[in-house]
Amino acid sequence: MSNLVEIRDMSKIYNPGENEVRALDHVNLSIDEHEFVAIIGQSGSGKSTLMNMLGCLDVPTEGTYTLSGRDVSSLSDDELADIRNQEIGFIFQGFNLIPSLTALENVELPLMYRNVPKAERERLSHEALEKVGLGHRKEHKPAQMSGGQQQRVAIARAIAQAPPIILADEPTGNLDSGSTVEIMGILKELYHAGRTVILITHDNEIAANAGRIIRIKDGKIVEDKVNEDFE
Repeated sequence: MSNLVEIRDMSKIYNPGENEVRALDHVNLSIDEHEFVAIIGQSGSGKSTLMNMLGCLDVPTEGTYTLSGRDVSSLSDDELADIRNQEIGFIFQGFNLIPSLTALENVELPLMYRNVPKAERERLSHEALEKVGLGHRKEHKPAQMSGGQQQRVAIARAIAQAPPIILADEPTGNLDSGSTVEIMGILKELYHAGRTVILITHDNEIAANAGRIIRIKDGKIVEDKVNEDFE
């Protein structure tokens, strides 16, 4: 396995000066291709800031971030947007589906931004919905689906063009226990299919689904361990 993520001496500082806040404080982290990693921390720990860095949604104040061998620490907004489009599939707690669009149309939307031809968009989107067990609901709109089904549509949208990284931010935060089991099962299937899955959570039980557990507190990584029970 080759190195996919390489973070070196990364800090993120808000309000530099006397009242500065170090959301990240000299973080070092490596993630290989085809890992299932959980980053766990409580509110204010820095995990969301770290997720924003990993997802190229923000840039560090200090240090470097190398993704697939490319230093993305100082890229322009447009260059970061291209990386987010091509390299990373995002899954958020709030689903972020457009209410007026069907499941199929929601999954197609990012592919439109990538200028994928219409027939190819429809094929990829239908295949992605089939993978999450929702091929039969492709014409339904979000309001006609349960929370678990909406999150499965969001996962289909994230995986439609097979990005190498799946970045899931509290993906089960709004779901009941049954839907949580379903969603974690899908993420594990994606890992077994060759994806690198990075899961952000505050929940120890959710983190226990990953093969590697990284704990963050006060902007620092305080634990990085292999989950011996992972399979």
